[in-house]
Amino acid sequence: MSYLIKNATIVNEGTTQVASLLIEGSEIARIIPHGSPLPDATHVIEAEGLYCLPGIIDDQVHFRDPGLTHKGDLTTESESALLGGVTSFMEMPNTIPQTTTIEAWEEKMSMASEKSRANYSFYFGATNDNVALLELLDLRYTPGVKVFMGSSTGNMLVDSEESLRAIFQNSPKIIAVHSESEPIIQENIKRYKEQYGEDPDLKWHPYIRSREACYESSVRAVALAKETGARLHILHISTKEELELLSPDSETPLAEKQITGEVCVHHLWFDDEDYDRLGTRIKWNPAIKQKADKEALRKGVNNRVLDIVATDHAPHLPTEKRGGALKAASGGPLIQHSLLMMLEMARDGIFELATVVDLMCHRPAVLFGVERRGFIREGYKADIVLVKPDTPWVVAKDNIQSKCGWSPLEGETLHHQVWYTFLNGAPVVSEGVLDPLLAKEKKEALTFSR
Repeated sequence: MSYLIKNATIVNEGTTQVASLLIEGSEIARIIPHGSPLPDATHVIEAEGLYCLPGIIDDQVHFRDPGLTHKGDLTTESESALLGGVTSFMEMPNTIPQTTTIEAWEEKMSMASEKSRANYSFYFGATNDNVALLELLDLRYTPGVKVFMGSSTGNMLVDSEESLRAIFQNSPKIIAVHSESEPIIQENIKRYKEQYGEDPDLKWHPYIRSREACYESSVRAVALAKETGARLHILHISTKEELELLSPDSETPLAEKQITGEVCVHHLWFDDEDYDRLGTRIKWNPAIKQKADKEALRKGVNNRVLDIVATDHAPHLPTEKRGGALKAASGGPLIQHSLLMMLEMARDGIFELATVVDLMCHRPAVLFGVERRGFIREGYKADIVLVKPDTPWVVAKDNIQSKCGWSPLEGETLHHQVWYTFLNGAPVVSEGVLDPLLAKEKKEALTFSR
């Protein structure tokens, strides 16, 4: 099979140009300048007016498989990913069982080879008790080591200073941290329960899981990384203060950065003024904070102090989102809409198109060493997204793919549509319609060079 994507607007590596792509097998065979003679192909896609982007690489998702599949699984959530232009994901270890043994990691890889519809990889979860296993990781297929420095499922909270230091000293991969200070959170919970009862109103959530909890934990993580030489990646940064701990690319190129940061799309889109309107639908850990934080995070994207935009996609059933600051589950589904949210902000002049591609495609590939993905380059895997601009549509229950069946964006009008998603050379989404059997056949395990 060969595909000719004809006269698309290619956004790639800081440039925007009209050109054509020839896909042969699973790879990009040629990038053909506009006006040049076009080769023959089995299939031709007329792409004039469509944006052509590399497939999105999401470095933080929770697909709930195994053990929590009543609200999401590797099939339903990877299908959501493809409909949103996300072709590759890195999934987190707090499932049941947790991915904290080599056997559990291997079982997840085997399960994904059958169930996933997108390119897949899985973090290894560090605990107080499994540091000795780090030297046994399969470095070619493991994106990183996940450390919870804040509340998590089961015993995945690393609260032993000795264990934490040993993880930082011995991890052969990037250490990706959930950074919130558990002692500060627990003290806040105690104080707010005394004042407002067992389940304080949702409005207190960003004060219980406070900016101080985020900042103190991130300061601690950065200090440990500098002391031990570990490569540290701080996930879902939510406060303006944490940006002070990172450096822009003008100081250190991404490939040489020791300490990097991720921001999630919900922290760029929402702020605390949205709690009254959306309630627990926008309850995440770390919490969505003030408008000033949102503005600072947007600036951090534009000046490349922040390195990656991701989702922290974490579906829950609507019944699990009931309650207040303590009882309602934290997390929500966004992977189907994350690219479109970023493009919406670009439409509003907040970001450049090239910035969206840089932080959702190029930089995840460079930072984690994802092999032959994340760029539109000859010889690279043909993970490609064609987006139709100026196509308004409304997010509604009947067009949500995630098993949980809801989105915090319901009722929002978006102005872009994912029209095609190519996965390893195959159009697994065509004119907005998913072909799950083709996706099952074409997906691959991600491989990593660093």
